Amino acid sequence: MNALPILYSFRRCPYAMRARLALAVGQHACELREIELKNKPTSMLIASPKGTVPVLVLPGGQVLEQSLDIMLWALQQNDPAQWLAPSHGTLADMLALVQQCDTHFKPLLDRCKYPNRYPGTDASATTAAAHAWLQGLQHLLEQYAWLAGTHAALADMAIAPFVRQFAGINPAAWQAQPWPHLQAWLARWQSSALLAQVMEKVPTWAEGATGPVVFTSPAPN
Repeated sequence: MNALPILYSFRRCPYAMRARLALAVGQHACELREIELKNKPTSMLIASPKGTVPVLVLPGGQVLEQSLDIMLWALQQNDPAQWLAPSHGTLADMLALVQQCDTHFKPLLDRCKYPNRYPGTDASATTAAAHAWLQGLQHLLEQYAWLAGTHAALADMAIAPFVRQFAGINPAAWQAQPWPHLQAWLARWQSSALLAQVMEKVPTWAEGATGPVVFTSPAPN
């Protein structure tokens, strides 16, 4: 068995970003295996036949293959920034908001970002629906600096990677929206040292090699 958890990841994948953020803030040393999505390693597919990242293989052999499960595992072991303890609302409230992101907003995001993959989609209606959901985040952020209160928490870290993708589709259009609190929230997260840490580039992992050991020191504020 490996002495450290092994994380199969792809740097730009928002689901994998979730996992790395939680592992980093929880100071969980792990072996990072950066993969190519078009050339998935056999060892990853053996551990998780679904073939998507992230995949976390724990030293005892347990496999976590959903990004939210990895976040919860990491934070339940160590949660120095209190991501599981929002200043307003509950963990259940945050999980419900994340579920909305995953089941409602993510399909809209995909259709906005990759319209050629979804022929027949009403682009205007899809964009309007995505904007309506983002407007809900704007309302939350009119009350507090973060989605669940006065400090960053799980909801922020699980949702921000997807809002980042939406903002990147058309940056000028993003900035033109009447969402000052949402725009400031995303900019604050994007400029954080924590995000910079988990977005550091590492070489693509090769079968049989050892990936770099990461997240061994406290995550920066």
